[in-house]
Parts: sequence; structure tokens; C-alpha cells
Amino acid sequence: MTAPSAVQHAFTAPMFTQRFSSTPLGARLARHLALNQLHTWGIRYGSEASERAEVVVAELVANAVTHGRVPGRDFELRLSLPTGSLRIEVTDTRAERLLPGPDEVGPARPLDEYGRGLTLVEAMVDRWEVRHRNPPVKTVLAEIDLPRWLSMVKRIPR
Repeated sequence: MTAPSAVQHAFTAPMFTQRFSSTPLGARLARHLALNQLHTWGIRYGSEASERAEVVVAELVANAVTHGRVPGRDFELRLSLPTGSLRIEVTDTRAERLLPGPDEVGPARPLDEYGRGLTLVEAMVDRWEVRHRNPPVKTVLAEIDLPRWLSMVKRIPR
């Protein structure tokens, strides 16, 4: 006697992708839409994960607008929930401006005007990296572990 085979359902990680103008208004809209999307997925406003994500999104989109801006080109924000974590990706089209990777970010000097953003990102996430691709684009990918990930994604409508 053979046991009946279990029905397996393919799981696709929930994803949000949007392009924004490389302007302060575009960065602001990206932050607001990101928090709204996270809330929709069950990462409630004011929760630790939401607040960490808010800081990371704000910093990465500000960097894309300030340092990664190419006139006439947008930046892209992508949020997803791969197994066990929240993934935040921000892509801009200024690949010639190389960013330091994890473990390469040094402390900013007290009077420096810039240089604290990636230090802040590093403190807020569980892991991050910079990816360079062709045509010349760079993506900063950051992940925040979500201990209650499974219970959260079970509630997301498909």
C-alpha cells in the first residue's frame, strides 16, 4: 500500500517593485509606499521590523537620490519576503560611484558632512551587500531577519 502523495504548492515570495524619480519627492514617496506595503504584509507600523526597515529604506533612497542620481533616470525600490527575512533593494544607474561593501564601512569623523548612512544601514540590518551589474547600475541589497516570517506570510492573500 502506498501513501497518497502530498499536494505541494509553489510559493512565490511576496514582492513590491516600483520606480521613482531621482528627486527628494521621489525618495519621500518611496519611503511612504514602502511602509504602507510592509503594513499590508503584516509588518505593522511601529514594530521593530517596520522601524528598522523605515530607517534602511530612507537611507538607501536618499543615497540613490543624492549620490546615485543621473538626470532623467529613475531609481528602483524592491521589497520582498524571501524565506525568513525582509529584503530591501534600491537600484540606481550611477554605477561608476563605487560604494564600500560590508566590513569596509569606516566610522565617519565628527565633522564630516557625509559618511554615516551606510554605517546606519549596517547597524539596522542582519546582512547587506552591493551588486554592480550591466548596463551600469548598482543595487544595494539589505535583509532584516523576521523571526515570525512563516506566520506572517500565511496571512498574505494570494
